[in-house]
Amino acid sequence: MTTLRIVLRWLAALGFVAAGAGHFVMPKLYVKIIPPHFPDPALLVAISGVCEIAGGAGLLVRPLRRAAGWGLIALLVAVFPANIYMAVAPGRIPGLHIARWLLWLRLPLQGVLVTWVWFVALAKPVLNNTRPPHTM
Repeated sequence: MTTLRIVLRWLAALGFVAAGAGHFVMPKLYVKIIPPHFPDPALLVAISGVCEIAGGAGLLVRPLRRAAGWGLIALLVAVFPANIYMAVAPGRIPGLHIARWLLWLRLPLQGVLVTWVWFVALAKPVLNNTRPPHTM
């Protein structure tokens, strides 16, 4: 289980750092998917990008891992309105060429990502399942 947790931690870290970098490489894409009633979309994109990069890197630093895990979970919850907006109003997002069913499939994926972060950053590892001998 330890090897699996380490591999999944590295994959999550790389994924979050890459996704966060995407906020700075293609900011207009991210700005478009922010619901219209949210203030200053460009600032929100930059903040979320920094948080993804910091959280992903933090997963790899043991003293920061728990804080990074909680931060990434909070971030995944915070960006969920953008995922909902994409699914329910794709016609309002210029240049969005993603099949509608994929946009809806993205919604439960957020729960998978939260569980993944919890597993690699917050869950207590199971040491073993051996019990001491039963005595009478």
